[in-house]
Amino acid sequence: MVTLTYASITARKIIRYTVFFIIFLIVGKMFLGVALGIYHKIFPPPPPTPTVAYGKLPKLPFPERAKLNLNFTLETPEGGLPTTPSLIKIYFMPKLSANLLSLDFAKERAQSLNYEINPETLSDSLYKFYNKTTPSSMQIDIITGAFSVSYDLNVDQSPLAVRPVPPEVAVSTARQFMTSANVLPEDMTGPTSHQFLKYESSGLVPAVSLADSNLIKVHFFRKSFEEMPSLTPVPNEGNIWFIISGLKERGKDVLAGEYHYFPVDETQSSTYPIKTADQAWQEFTAGNYFTASFGAANDGENIKIRRVYLAYYDSGELMDFYQPIYVFEGTDKNFVAYIPAVTGDYYGE
Repeated sequence: MVTLTYASITARKIIRYTVFFIIFLIVGKMFLGVALGIYHKIFPPPPPTPTVAYGKLPKLPFPERAKLNLNFTLETPEGGLPTTPSLIKIYFMPKLSANLLSLDFAKERAQSLNYEINPETLSDSLYKFYNKTTPSSMQIDIITGAFSVSYDLNVDQSPLAVRPVPPEVAVSTARQFMTSANVLPEDMTGPTSHQFLKYESSGLVPAVSLADSNLIKVHFFRKSFEEMPSLTPVPNEGNIWFIISGLKERGKDVLAGEYHYFPVDETQSSTYPIKTADQAWQEFTAGNYFTASFGAANDGENIKIRRVYLAYYDSGELMDFYQPIYVFEGTDKNFVAYIPAVTGDYYGE
């Protein structure tokens, strides 16, 4: 009996001290967290040092585009500008060059898509291939790998006689087209968009719905980098796009397209300091921006900027580096503008 009583008392003590110890750990952790928070506020850690391994960066190749005389008011859902990091990765983009096999590769690509392998020479780097069975042609730049597809609807309008496929089927058709030519990029996994088109005497014009359209145009975008979207010179238009018909016949399913893709080497990058959101806003309101989309804005208007965020600029041109931009959106007018995000000290002349 004495032994059982002693064991019971000992067990209760062990449980009590264990509970006390757990409470001590919890309270101690809380106090330690508060103490560390206060310490870091008083003695903040030094900011990370940028590596800037590429030296001065080339300026971003924004296209020449006219500007309107606009005024801007900041009205974001957050009530102000976002907090942005002090450093961002700049990615290396490998250089492309023609070699003795470039034309042979272009011929293989053309043949895989049912084009004749004896092209018309348009320049030292540009060649035009003709489809074997349809009034379709494809131009390929053997240096950059960029190509375009066109179909002469004045010769054959059979692709217009059937209702176009739904957007998701059109996207799948375009992907299969690129897969057949072995040109579907691994990082072209960003969002897709589409436009409905109808054929009139003046050519292809926008349609309001699938039922009102003859064709559908699908756009492909590069994936996000560092959780930031990849944006093109025209935000809703991809550097890769195709116009798809409702026919499933090869050569009549993909009627037109543009393919401008340049790879990003994700294994090679360097960090660079970027402007604060406030610095970017000051530069933007001073008029130093590239207009990606005017939307419905008119000269002299005041545009309410609803979103400010960081993205990467996918120019669709040969670039040395994949660089970030600040994006300013006026969603009520579909106005979109870009400015380079890297601080001006790190841009060459």
